[in-house]
Amino acid sequence: MREPDALISTDALARILGRPEVRVFDCTTYLEPPPPGSDDPYIAVPGDKSFAAAHVAGAGFLDLQGEFSDQATRLRFTMPPVAQLEAAFGRHGIGDGTRVVLYSIGTMMWATRFWWMLKALGFDGAAVLDGGLDKWQAEGRPVESGPAKGYPPARFTARPRPGRFVDKQAVLAGMENAGTVIVNALGSQFHKGLEPSRYGRPGRVPGSVNVPAATLVDPQTKAFAPLAAAAARFTAAGVTPDKHVIAYCGGGISATIDLFLLHQLGYDDLALYDASMGEWAKDTALPIEQG
Repeated sequence: MREPDALISTDALARILGRPEVRVFDCTTYLEPPPPGSDDPYIAVPGDKSFAAAHVAGAGFLDLQGEFSDQATRLRFTMPPVAQLEAAFGRHGIGDGTRVVLYSIGTMMWATRFWWMLKALGFDGAAVLDGGLDKWQAEGRPVESGPAKGYPPARFTARPRPGRFVDKQAVLAGMENAGTVIVNALGSQFHKGLEPSRYGRPGRVPGSVNVPAATLVDPQTKAFAPLAAAAARFTAAGVTPDKHVIAYCGGGISATIDLFLLHQLGYDDLALYDASMGEWAKDTALPIEQG
């Protein structure tokens, strides 16, 4: 594993809880059906209610859509300006010298999304809780209820790493470049365009390969699959370390599970198509492929 400190077990988290430099955050968002006639693929609902019901002791809550997304676009969850992120992360007590643990409920993709954002901003002190709150509770570990107590504000200074987030022009260029592989993290039925898509036209970015994020996680424990199994899936799809990898999904969230594991496997040239199918499927000027 390239960066062991970027993945933390429930045992390891239990040992460091309460240390002054540790910041633990629930990152959960829920995607609910939109009202009839809406052009939105879903309604993003912050997981503050489930947080109030049960969370790791001392944890804070990060609202991805509310504080950490670009509010100037109709697309959900896209990266906002760096200054907005510096202010938001600082308000929650994240800064130099802090050790951040990110978790979510039901799926780790909300935690890996925040991990990828922090990584893109040059912050290397974040870890994803393997298995999230699901595994923590399944093991009978203690939780508390009520609102977040919060952490003392900190100064978050971004040191952006260019190229971690890319747009549709980069994807179009990648389609024509033999040195680029575009990876779709959605399920195979959506990759093939066999089912209607809530994002618009069914199908995939032409030429993209499919490594569903769901196949990289144990469905019972919610923890990551073994690295060897993940490596085999990527290799079988033609995703090799010599390639520039652009990952996408529906809204730039589940693809970060693929990117997290690719990073741990030693891949260096990784990018996320932030707008993903939320943009691509609706833009009829962009090509789409089925079958």
